[in-house]
Amino acid sequence: MPPTKERVAVLGASARPEKYSYMAVQLLAKCGHTPLPVHPSGKEVSGVPTAKNLADLEKPIDTLTLYVGPDNSNKLIADIVAVRPRRIIMNPGAENPALKSEAERAGIEVVEGCTLVMLKTGTF
Repeated sequence: MPPTKERVAVLGASARPEKYSYMAVQLLAKCGHTPLPVHPSGKEVSGVPTAKNLADLEKPIDTLTLYVGPDNSNKLIADIVAVRPRRIIMNPGAENPALKSEAERAGIEVVEGCTLVMLKTGTF
């Protein structure tokens, strides 16, 4: 049986093609997942409409992949926990001990890893 494809929120998604978050939106779609870019600008990312905040996303969210550093994600801890993703991936540079603690307390799995590498190696 093929693996179930996921709805993946990309927090900090960029409309700039050279950014890893942009590449993640593209690769998630290529791998059959549904990317859900989130950025306050609301700019489309690789042809995918972007939500301005997490509350605007339709639930459920299977995975939230994090492309913002702790300075930004600390302000969003309550919002991140409120959308109740099954899992949060903290990409390199986005690690946040406070968020990890709150997410785990809420029963959300937290993985420190690279979404792009995980997709390319079949470990997503």
